[in-house]
Amino acid sequence: MSDLLERLRGRGWRLTSQRRVVAEVLDGDHVHLTADEVHARAVRRLPEISRATVYNALGELVALGEVVEVTTDGRAKRYDPNAHHPHQHLVCSGCGLIRDVHPDGDPLSVLPTAQRFGFAVAGAEITYRGLCPDCA
Repeated sequence: MSDLLERLRGRGWRLTSQRRVVAEVLDGDHVHLTADEVHARAVRRLPEISRATVYNALGELVALGEVVEVTTDGRAKRYDPNAHHPHQHLVCSGCGLIRDVHPDGDPLSVLPTAQRFGFAVAGAEITYRGLCPDCA
């Protein structure tokens, strides 16, 4: 499980019932939901939660750096709660399923100095693509 709720408590983020539900829906491993999916799951827990409230909460979580927006191949933005756990993504080219992966080694180490063009490289995002078992 991700530690999203604990991180939010530690930051003093006011956990209203609506915000708590959004955070609970996002909490976990391999969670990469769209805003509409977050809303649909939140409504099951708190029927009166509005779409605007979900979007606002997601925006705040991204601004806080507690959730990362993930986009792949022009598909809808997805929200990843594992913002503080270094990982890469494995994406199904068929259905768009996203899984977190933790390959060995530092992805920055494979970029030769000559290929950095003077950039002070601070990070790397690597996306592995293929077909999931259901699409293969």
